[in-house]
Amino acid sequence: MSTEELLESSAAAMTDDEIREFLTEQGVGTLALPDADAPYLIPISFGYDGDATVYFVFLLFGTESHKETLSDRTERARFVVYDAQSPHEWQSVSLLGRIEAVADDEWGPVRDAMENAWHPDLFSSAEPMRGVGGYRLRIDERTGIRRGSAGE
Repeated sequence: MSTEELLESSAAAMTDDEIREFLTEQGVGTLALPDADAPYLIPISFGYDGDATVYFVFLLFGTESHKETLSDRTERARFVVYDAQSPHEWQSVSLLGRIEAVADDEWGPVRDAMENAWHPDLFSSAEPMRGVGGYRLRIDERTGIRRGSAGE
């Protein structure tokens, strides 16, 4: 089913303000990075600056990180956030934009935006961790759809 067919079936496009509000309220989504055989999908915590940037913090384990490698070599990525309360009440936002590493001296906006991010406690006990990497997705395109009272 195409997006147009979905919208005709009682789903509704979200306005920019609704998309901003939804992203501000959420804290986890799925980052899709291009890879050789198929997209590499990562469930990940995120922070949103309320405007045009989504931030991620990668906890880096071992000598190499596939998500770090892919993020460093790609220019554009897709990020999807959804909330499904029931089959009749849900929201979904898809973002497309430029992904880039955050320099060490630019962590202020990352910290501010990550306040609402969801953080699993699993990683606090994992070892050996070699560091933390900050990344941002500068949003070029955003679309959102909803059904039911989630956006009414």
